[in-house]
Amino acid sequence: MAAPFPTNEMTIQRLAITDVAVLKDLLDVYSDAFEMPGFIPPPANHLASLLEDNKIIFLAAVYETKVIGGLTAYILPSVYYAGSEAYLYDLAVATAWQRQGIGTALLAALKEHCAHMGIREVFVQADRPDRHAIDFYTRNGGIPEDVIHFTYTIRPK
Repeated sequence: MAAPFPTNEMTIQRLAITDVAVLKDLLDVYSDAFEMPGFIPPPANHLASLLEDNKIIFLAAVYETKVIGGLTAYILPSVYYAGSEAYLYDLAVATAWQRQGIGTALLAALKEHCAHMGIREVFVQADRPDRHAIDFYTRNGGIPEDVIHFTYTIRPK
């Protein structure tokens, strides 16, 4: 496990259009944390198009020059009120850097960013067997809801 880092040396940054290489590094963190061996990232032009989309938020936790964690959130316009919600799709911290407050700092940065955007709700799903995620979101003020997530596999024509 890595030694605890001085917080003034870790930064959390929102990725911009010029940060394709940083997004690739973040995808490496995701593939490791989510146990996706053999993951091949999409081409750079696709990643650049994601970074251009103002409805997607990528935050990266960077220590010195290394991406050690990050998150992806999608901004969804609400049909129920004049505003938007944020869906936290992925949040991961590199294995060697877990349990040091990085995930909490990323979540706090997302909530702060959303507050500045006028977004009043962030939601996230966690798989029932993933006790670490459930405990993390609960510890950080999340209110669990008892829902069932359905997935439909679509075969492109």
